[in-house]
Amino acid sequence: MCREATRLMSLKQDRTLSVREKMALRMHLSMCKACRNCARQFDLLHQVGTHHPASQHNLRQTLDD
Repeated sequence: MCREATRLMSLKQDRTLSVREKMALRMHLSMCKACRNCARQFDLLHQVGTHHPASQHNLRQTLDD
């Protein structure tokens, strides 16, 4: 189930999860400390990437290369 939770955490960064996906992820996170830590890391990386203009520019430049 951790693999599915990780997949959902990744999807959550790109789109809104369905109600079913949200519930499955919440249930798993309530029971799995490792995945809760992983979710915090995903959220932190997403915040840094979206709130730091230089990182967005560097990412676009890297993808274009």
